Amino acid sequence: MPRLPARLLPEDARPGQAEPSNVRERRLVTTATTRTARASRGIQTEGRSPEELRELVSHWGAELELAPAETIIEWAAATFGERFCITSSMGDAVLADVASKVVPGIDVVFLDTGYHFVETIGTRDAVAATLDVNLLTITPVQSVAEQDAAYGKDLYKTDPDLCCAMRKVQPLTDALASYDAWATGLRRAETHNRVIAPVIGWDAKKGKVKVSPLARWSDEQVERYIAENGVLVNPLVYDGYPSIGCATCTRRVAPGEDARSGRWAGTNKTECGIHS
Repeated sequence: MPRLPARLLPEDARPGQAEPSNVRERRLVTTATTRTARASRGIQTEGRSPEELRELVSHWGAELELAPAETIIEWAAATFGERFCITSSMGDAVLADVASKVVPGIDVVFLDTGYHFVETIGTRDAVAATLDVNLLTITPVQSVAEQDAAYGKDLYKTDPDLCCAMRKVQPLTDALASYDAWATGLRRAETHNRVIAPVIGWDAKKGKVKVSPLARWSDEQVERYIAENGVLVNPLVYDGYPSIGCATCTRRVAPGEDARSGRWAGTNKTECGIHS
């Protein structure tokens, strides 16, 4: 059986190092998993019931838990074909970069809430111009002006949950209607709410398979990948914004503060609702 390329090996098994027996067993499982997925490349999942999609999660979740991000993306692309996409908030382009190398031309969905920083839109444009991806920008049904007229000015202040629901959650739900699986940049190291995020999970609210290829990555792994691959990063990250959302609801984070403490600062809100 041919060895996987170094970039597809688990992080604790690199050329020149002795390979522990448990790592070898894991590698063989990953290789078999990928081969099986490749065999179904091009098969579309349209028409599969939620029960069938959940069965995929049950079957593959454990096997892919320790797999590298590239292998996870390859499996998803082979299993779901064109009904698989990734989403990006454009804090950085790590997930888009990894995915573009494994699945050139993959759909990358970006949600333009109408409240983004100029730097975030600039990062989106740079990703579209430099990576081999099909970048799709989606927007809410109402413009900011229309929302202000219907619900009062600055809904993000008076009812942030409703604002997020209309400008983030619902537009993404609508956009994912033509997909059976979507990948996110969710990582367990980000917040205590995400420490149990599965690599392959079931999003019951959306009725989709949710793939988190970077779930096991530490902050150091992200930084190393960015440095080694010259990955695009939103310039705000280097200006005190380690977690970037809408400009109206994001502030700078002081040294030593939690990375997401600048999101919805002064409120009890910690998530927009997409991942909860």
